[in-house]
Amino acid sequence: MNRRQLGLGAAVSALASSFGASALAQTRDPGAVAFYDSFNDQLARLPATLQPDVRAFYELNGWRPVWTADRLRALQTAAARAERHGLSQSDFFDFTALAADRDAAEMKTTAAAMTYARVLAEGRVRPEAVEDLWEMQKNRVDLPAGLNDALATNRLLDWFEGLAPTDIGYSNLSAGYVRYRRLIRDNGGWPAFRVGANIEPGGSDPRIPIIVQRLVAEGDLSAADGARIAAMGPVYGPDLEAGMRSFQTRHGLVADGRIGTGSQRSLSASAEDRARQIALNLERRRWLKREVNPERIEVNTAAAIMVYWKDGRPVHSNRVVCGSPSNQTPSLEKPFASVVANPPWYVPASIARNEILPRGPGYLASQNMYVQNGTVIQRAGPTAALGYVKFELRDSYAIFLHDTPSKAAFNLAMRQRSHGCVRVQNAVDFARLLLSPDPVLLAQFDTAQDTRETKRIQTGREIGVRLLYWTAFVDGQGRVAFREDVYERDAKLADALGIGVSLPKPVDDGRGRDANDVGP
Repeated sequence: MNRRQLGLGAAVSALASSFGASALAQTRDPGAVAFYDSFNDQLARLPATLQPDVRAFYELNGWRPVWTADRLRALQTAAARAERHGLSQSDFFDFTALAADRDAAEMKTTAAAMTYARVLAEGRVRPEAVEDLWEMQKNRVDLPAGLNDALATNRLLDWFEGLAPTDIGYSNLSAGYVRYRRLIRDNGGWPAFRVGANIEPGGSDPRIPIIVQRLVAEGDLSAADGARIAAMGPVYGPDLEAGMRSFQTRHGLVADGRIGTGSQRSLSASAEDRARQIALNLERRRWLKREVNPERIEVNTAAAIMVYWKDGRPVHSNRVVCGSPSNQTPSLEKPFASVVANPPWYVPASIARNEILPRGPGYLASQNMYVQNGTVIQRAGPTAALGYVKFELRDSYAIFLHDTPSKAAFNLAMRQRSHGCVRVQNAVDFARLLLSPDPVLLAQFDTAQDTRETKRIQTGREIGVRLLYWTAFVDGQGRVAFREDVYERDAKLADALGIGVSLPKPVDDGRGRDANDVGP
């Protein structure tokens, strides 16, 4: 046991003794009566947002003090695991200070436990405060009842551990955060990389040794390979290029081995900044309701990737094109409604007004468009903006998934280029996958595709759709993958949390939107 742990142990013992034997008193015992008499005065000293939970907790347990030495040790153990969640124990608990404040120790300990529990269960900030449109199912927990039951059954540690998400995505990202923190503590992170001239395969550059150390630190190269490559000097050889391609793939860059602007910006990020970016994404995950539909479609708008889950397992993934930084795809959770084969496009008024009508009647005719009752409509067809299929969501603010004739954008690294809807690569094949459980529905869709008839087909089952923004997640090799903050939501969340973070700016590897690409 180290010195700090000994100090905390002494603080816990002092804190327990400050509560006295009345911690086990019955409601009518003098100690409990005295506690109740001072309760309102102590409660008024707590933040107003905490007071309802603290009052409800003591009502449930009969107005008795609760923090015995054993319970405090369990609370200390739970608090010591805060780092796993990208949190700092010191932001919630100071057992030494609590022990010194004998009169208020009981109430303040409960308040600290409640505060920490609320962050684990629901997050630290309101998502609506940091995103323009966030409409998803939040996690909600009855903390007073939960804490009371946990103390009554001596399961305090288990209760705290179960408040945060327990799914594999959160657990793996949590483990990744701990690895990055350990890397910072043990090695100071990795050496700073200076952005400069491009580095081409086969060339040499004095920054090569720094790149080797970076790739070893994050697992793109093994330690043995790193040592062997480092011994060759500042040469950008094939083995290092393979490690660099791994790095590029993990960061959502074009994996061509060239160390150009985008790769250099990603290399310039410090270990501290990447650790804090992971912490931001752990916070985002804590906002969400824990129970999810076992069959669902999840779109990560930061990575422009879609994953289809069935029976609780990821079974299919596609690239997608999401909203541009000026037309961001929002964070939404909506039920999937139907598949529309060969859909016409009812152009939103803003797109029609700003991008279509000013081009005149000739342009409308060339795009197979017409105006009806003031609405611009594009007929279904091979060049229609929605392609051959649309995936409708219920009550989704005109946000939906769809096919597109503009296929080239799927090959770009930065695929945030639409007006807010989600364009799906190989969308017709994906529609057939969704309809495949019912041969009749699949036959209807295939017939519509053959005849080019517009037809709406109900799936006959509930499929959830979640549009998420993950800039840090764990890839199939167990490594943390990063995406740059193209919507600048990391920056806004970091500011709300009081976290200083400096992340690289994304590099657009395309040439902007095609002038004829006006699709949603």
